[in-house]
Amino acid sequence: MSISMLQMTTFISELLFNTLRVAGFFMVVPIFGNQLVSPRVRIALSMAVGLALTPVMGDVPNLAEFDLGTMADLMLQILMAIGLGFTAVIFFQLFVVAGQFIGMQMGLGFAAMVDPGNGVSVTVWSQFFLMLVTLSFLVLNGHLVLFEILVSGFKMFPSGMELGIGEFAGRIVQLGGWMFAGGILLAIPAVISLLIVNMSFGVMNRSAPQLNVFSLGFPFSLLFGLVIIWFLLHGWADQFHRLATDFLEIVSGITQV
Repeated sequence: MSISMLQMTTFISELLFNTLRVAGFFMVVPIFGNQLVSPRVRIALSMAVGLALTPVMGDVPNLAEFDLGTMADLMLQILMAIGLGFTAVIFFQLFVVAGQFIGMQMGLGFAAMVDPGNGVSVTVWSQFFLMLVTLSFLVLNGHLVLFEILVSGFKMFPSGMELGIGEFAGRIVQLGGWMFAGGILLAIPAVISLLIVNMSFGVMNRSAPQLNVFSLGFPFSLLFGLVIIWFLLHGWADQFHRLATDFLEIVSGITQV
C-alpha cells in the first residue's frame, strides 16, 4: 500500500482545518469551554473530534496552495465556529438571567457566589439553574445536536467567504435579545408573586407601623420564594423543552444565512 505525497498533504490539510474549526467551537461552548477544563484537554479533544469529522466535513484548501486568501478563509470559518459556540452560551445564560431576576426579588442579591466556569459572581439561584440546565442539556444529548449543527454548517458553507459574515453576526446579536426575553418570561411568575408579597408587607407597615417589616419581610419573602421555585420546577421539563426547541430552530436558521 503506497501513499502519495498529494494524499498525505490532503489528509494533513483536512485534519488541520477541521481541528481548528472544532477548536474554535470548543473555545467558547459551555461545558467544554469553561475555565475548569484544561487547555491541553481541549486541544486533545479538538484533535480527536477533528479527526473523527474529517470524512464528513466539506472539502478544504490544500496546504500546498496556502496563500493569503486561504488564511482569510480559515479565519472566517474559525469565527463561524466561535459564533456557533457563543449561541450555546447565550442559551445557557438565559437561565442565569432568570435566576438573577428571581434571586434579586427574593432579597438574595447579597448571597452571590463565584461561577467557577465563567469566573463571575452570580446569585445562588443563577448557579442552581445553570447546573440544572447543564445536566438537562447533557441528558438530552444537546451537545451532540450542537456538533450536528456545526458539521451541517461547514457542509453547507465549505468556504468561509460564502458565509455572509455580517448577517451571521447580526443573527447572533438578535439571539441576545431572545435571551433576555426568555429569561424574563421564565422568571416573571416568581417576580410578580414576590412583588405581591412585598406590596402586602408595605400595606402592613402602613396599617401597623410598630411591626418591624424588615425582620418579618425578609424571611417570609425567602420562604415564599422557595415555595415558588418548587412550583416552577414542576413545569421545568416543559419550559426547558420549549426554550431548547426555539434555540435549536434559531441556530439552525443561523447556519442557513
